[in-house]
Amino acid sequence: MSNFEQFQIDFYQSNYTIDDQEEGDNNYGSNKNLCGSRKSQTGEQPPAGAFAPSEMLPSSQNYTGQILQPTYSPNTLSHLSYTNGFDEEPPLLEELGINFQHIWQKTLTVLNPVKPADGSIMNETDLTGPVVFCLALGATLLLAGKVHFGYVYGMSAIGCLAMHALLNLMSVSGVSHGCVASVLGYCLLPMVILSSSAVIFSLQGTLGTLLALFIIGWCSLSASKIFTSVLAMEGQQLLIAYPCALLYGLFALLTVF
Repeated sequence: MSNFEQFQIDFYQSNYTIDDQEEGDNNYGSNKNLCGSRKSQTGEQPPAGAFAPSEMLPSSQNYTGQILQPTYSPNTLSHLSYTNGFDEEPPLLEELGINFQHIWQKTLTVLNPVKPADGSIMNETDLTGPVVFCLALGATLLLAGKVHFGYVYGMSAIGCLAMHALLNLMSVSGVSHGCVASVLGYCLLPMVILSSSAVIFSLQGTLGTLLALFIIGWCSLSASKIFTSVLAMEGQQLLIAYPCALLYGLFALLTVF
């Protein structure tokens, strides 16, 4: 038994004391604090390739705006401002191709067959006046008890196509469909005067026949004058006036009978 007790004492005997344990704890705590300080230092300075939030990056300009109200520089406002205001926009009638001054000048040219025609004005494809005159012719015929709107538009379309083909064969420069329709439509104005007189008295007589012949000559003379000035066909006015007289003769027969 004495040997066993001596072995037990030798087995549990060691040089480790409480002071050594406390010293080890203190060393462990200092090492932990040292590691924490190193981690905090490395956390304050992230590497170059690492992602950093926008708050940590140095800003060259300070934001002076408010929430939902950003600030604009003069350059930004200049880009956002409109270059052309509403005052600089053309009128609506001009965008639609309706010019009352040109319509009035063309009407005066038709009403005065002796006056020389301005080719620059009559070369425009303005169909506002022709459509109005065709409606006026149909309306006056309706007042006389004749419903001939279809005949008016049908003969106008066929006459424009025929005159377009004829003028392209006779002239060197050629002419467009719109120009032919515009000239023939404006020259239909004297025929409206004839149809208006048919509402007042009957044209089936000597006076009506003479008036119809005068209106046909008026329309064909005005149309041929305009075509010769537009197409520069001097000396060929009578050749152009003949097919125009045939066309307006159809409207005159429609009005008289």
